[in-house]
Amino acid sequence: MLEQSPISQEAAVLHALTVLLLFQLAGEVLSQVLRLPIPGPVVGLALLFLFLSFSWPRPQRLRETAQAVLQHLSLLFVPAGVGVMLHIRRVSEEWLPIVAALVLSAVLTVAVTALTIRALARLTGGARPRRSRA
Repeated sequence: MLEQSPISQEAAVLHALTVLLLFQLAGEVLSQVLRLPIPGPVVGLALLFLFLSFSWPRPQRLRETAQAVLQHLSLLFVPAGVGVMLHIRRVSEEWLPIVAALVLSAVLTVAVTALTIRALARLTGGARPRRSRA
């Protein structure tokens, strides 16, 4: 899909970004048409994963563009921050449920991560954690 051809670096990046956005669009369309409870970009990411799993060799330009996007990932949080600022009144009115949800989700994430690491350590024969005797 993204073969190496004698095109400029800018065109290659534009082509790779177009591919990434087309997968996101495909995910959005599928999510809307099938009325999935999963956001379109997540469906698009799964489609991209499937594509990359079955394509060989992996498109180098797509990898380079994805690395460049990841290097500037923090810029993608700016719209979310602006959205919070636009709804600051609502956030200030509903701060307790928001904080409760954030704390609960963080605790659940740590617990599930710990259980996953423990299960993987057992499966792979990893070192058992030592219990300190105090």
